[in-house]
Amino acid sequence: MNKRSQPLLSDEQSLRSRARKRRDPAQPNLLLDQMPDRIEPALALLKARPPSDSRYIAEVKFDGYRGAIHVEPGGVRFLTRGGHDWTERFPGIADAARDLGVASAILDGEAVVLDEQGRSDFGALQRSLGGRGGKLPSGNSVFYAFDLLYLDGHDLQKMELSSRRHLLEELLDGREGAIRFSEQIDGDAVSIFNAACEHGLEGVIFKDPDSPYRSGRTGDWIKVKCIQSESFFVVGYEKSAVARGGVGSLLLAARKGGVLQYVGSVGTGFKYKDAVELRDMLDKLAMKKPLITYDGRRKNVVWAQPTLIAEVEYRAWTYDGKLRHASYKGLRVVQDNAAVYEIEG
Repeated sequence: MNKRSQPLLSDEQSLRSRARKRRDPAQPNLLLDQMPDRIEPALALLKARPPSDSRYIAEVKFDGYRGAIHVEPGGVRFLTRGGHDWTERFPGIADAARDLGVASAILDGEAVVLDEQGRSDFGALQRSLGGRGGKLPSGNSVFYAFDLLYLDGHDLQKMELSSRRHLLEELLDGREGAIRFSEQIDGDAVSIFNAACEHGLEGVIFKDPDSPYRSGRTGDWIKVKCIQSESFFVVGYEKSAVARGGVGSLLLAARKGGVLQYVGSVGTGFKYKDAVELRDMLDKLAMKKPLITYDGRRKNVVWAQPTLIAEVEYRAWTYDGKLRHASYKGLRVVQDNAAVYEIEG
């Protein structure tokens, strides 16, 4: 039996969530709303520092796969951020969804695998699925639900976030299985963020409690990261006779106004096995000319179709729009291309 993970931020007394009163069950009789087949997810806007607005609620930023659980009369579905059905890859989460005791619901959240300290580990999640492109069922994944968009015939998207979360908390009722409630962290925003970074977490999400659910990056949700990490297309690699696996570095691109823009390279973070697999995949995607404007400073480059998506940590951006101190974390799946970083302006 796996060792149970420790609660996040458990030793920060000032950051404990408050006990909440149960919501009044007396609700007005409303006409039933048709259940959406899919809802485009609300996305958090990246900011350099926590918000000054004291109304904002805070939650841990998880490092996994964003998804929506659809509980329907005909069964349960797990839809990825891009709308792909991954129900078979998360059987434990699907089973837990069937046991929620509701006729219909849509839960927004993130599927993760936790390490021994209770932190989400993207690499461990990938391995549990069988690696990049893997379709193995992840037996130890957990779904942290942070929003409720539909419940028993009622569309909740126009309801304020605080009320949606009260309903979600009641629905999950303290469950500690494969579906769990993403707890609010109490305290001032700066202290919460500093504590999250001290605990080795990726960052914190701050949300406007009075906001409806709006798809896209509207600014209702804000993310502040302890470690900068984003997804980029791999557009080629630099051959090396001395580097492990023959890969000196991966060349990366982001989206900008409907085209791809070169953002630099990453030459650390991958092991020998990773490098060999990357080289084999990129050789099969090889192209004679790049699909980006390139500065021409690197030699022995193998250009590739922008199919592979790498998750990369980095410290900052240079003045000319390149990544500084980048480190490779792993590959995301092709269907996750909605997560590729987009340069504003």
